[in-house]
This record gives sequence, C-alpha cells and structure tokens, in this order.
Amino acid sequence: MTLAPYIHAMGRGPGRARNLTGAEAEEAMRLILLGRADPHAIGALLMLMRYRGETPPEIAGFAQALRASLPPLPQVDLDWPSYAAGRTRGLPWFLLAARLLAQSGARVLLHGWNSHQSERADVRSMLAHAGIARADSAAHAARVLDRDGIAYLPLECFAPRALELLRLREVFGLRSCINTVCRVLNPAQATAAVQGVFHPPYRPLQQAACKILGQQNLCILKGGGGEFERNPGKDAQLFQLESGAPLETLLPPLLPEARKLADASYPPRALDALWDGTLHDQFAESIVTGTATAALIALGHAPQAAHALANDLWARRFTHPQATARSLIS
Repeated sequence: MTLAPYIHAMGRGPGRARNLTGAEAEEAMRLILLGRADPHAIGALLMLMRYRGETPPEIAGFAQALRASLPPLPQVDLDWPSYAAGRTRGLPWFLLAARLLAQSGARVLLHGWNSHQSERADVRSMLAHAGIARADSAAHAARVLDRDGIAYLPLECFAPRALELLRLREVFGLRSCINTVCRVLNPAQATAAVQGVFHPPYRPLQQAACKILGQQNLCILKGGGGEFERNPGKDAQLFQLESGAPLETLLPPLLPEARKLADASYPPRALDALWDGTLHDQFAESIVTGTATAALIALGHAPQAAHALANDLWARRFTHPQATARSLIS
C-alpha cells in the first residue's frame, strides 16, 4: 500500500477533501516508518496536513504508530519534551525546574531536538550547566535515571526516523505536524506529562490528542520559545488532563512586571550560579519555581499546594537532595 489514498482524501477539491481518521493516520505513519512511502508522497501528506490544519485524531494516530516503533524505555514519573526552535529565547531556565523535581524524588525524562537556536539558548549545550546528564541510548538513560532521577535523551537516540521527518522543515521551509507529534509522544508512557507550545491554539489540540492517547495527567502552557517554561511576569493558562479528564487552570503572575524571557543577556554559567546560590536574581528564580509549580500540578498537586511546594523545594535544594518520590507524586 502507498500513501496515495490518504493524499487523495486530503487533497480533493473544495467540499470533498477531508482530514484523516485516527486509524488512517496511524497506518500512514506506519508505512512511512517502514520505508514504504515515496519521499515526494511524504512531503505532500505533511504539507496537506499543515494546509488543512492538523487534528487530534491525526496527531494521536501518528504518535501511536511512532510509539510502536520505539525501543523499550525506562519507567519514569514525568515526561518532559523539548522541541522548541527559534533564536529569540534566552537561557533554558526550565532545566533547573526539571532538576528540582528530580532531585526531590520524581523520575523525569527530558527528550528532544532543537533547531535555529543561539548557543546560549541551546538546550543540549546547557545541560551540563544545569547538572543534567545526556544519555546516548535507552539503556543508558535507564542507568542515568537510576543514578540521578533525571536524564536527557536525544530524539535521534530512540527515534531516528522521527528526527528525519522533523528535519524536513529544512526542505519545506515550514514546520510540520511532526513537531506536535513529538511533543505528545511520551515515549516512556509516563502517567504525567508536561508540554510547552509557542502558538496558543496548539494547547487544546495537544490536550485532545493526549486524551485520545490515554494520557492520564497533563499540563500544557504557552512557554518561552515553545518550551515548558513559565514567564513569571504573566498569567499562565494551563490546559490539563486530570485522571484523563480535560480542564483548564489560570495561574496569576508571580511578579508585578511583565518581561521577556530573553531580555537579559545572562552568561551560560548563570544556570550553575543560580542553582548554587552565587547568583541572586528574582526573575530567574521565579521562572524556575513557577515552572516547577506547573510541573507539580501535572504530577497531581493542587495549584496552591504546588506553588508552596515548589518554593520549599527551591529553598531546600541543598539540604534535602534525596527526598522520596512519594513526597512529589500525590
């Protein structure tokens, strides 16, 4: 079978074209992953989906097929995708929020690939400054998680074909739905997941796709450059799943003044310095604790309790590095 029936369904004239069903999308991605699809047909399919607007069943179907192709991954408590692109964001402070949760007991899997980023915004370049180890395989990620409670696993190390599809952006000059698919993928199928988006309409799209995929607990926000990173000077609209049920929560600003995340030109070692206490910066600290609060909400904590816990964890990050996971996961 080829992709022709799916391209035909989406590319017919006005009034006759339609989006794919979830089953059709899953079969189309399966053909792509098996290498049975012509490259021209892949490009046509992805651009038709972009033109028509991707739907939750299509995203979920693609993700289902991609999940079926993955190697076994270690069990984790929190899935944290990082697929932002663009040169406008600053340091990835959210890495410290992920480390904060992991140091306090939750097993956190960061995974991703980023493009078009400046050196100081590049997630992989900043991992060492955030105290997070990079794994080079699923098996290595399991060892790192056992040791540190957190690991970053590059997309090419567990889903190389997905990276090839993602990098078609360089051919199209346009983003494709694969970026959304990677965000909802949750390769280790953690019960809780966080996701960042750049364009607000993707929040309900990803929420609905994750519901189809059976995700139990989820928190999505419009973050810096598309990362799961909260701007403390603005309110944050969270699109969630709580035990599989969709809901929304509005978190008020943490600081009185709005400010862009990339306004200040911090050096790379600012991540190290903020963590070890040699840098005192209210805005940066609020990014970390505000992002940790949203992640704790994904792990099952009520908003006010999550806010208090995030600040407590930050204050105690030196004194209680080995707290149990039960303190974080309600």
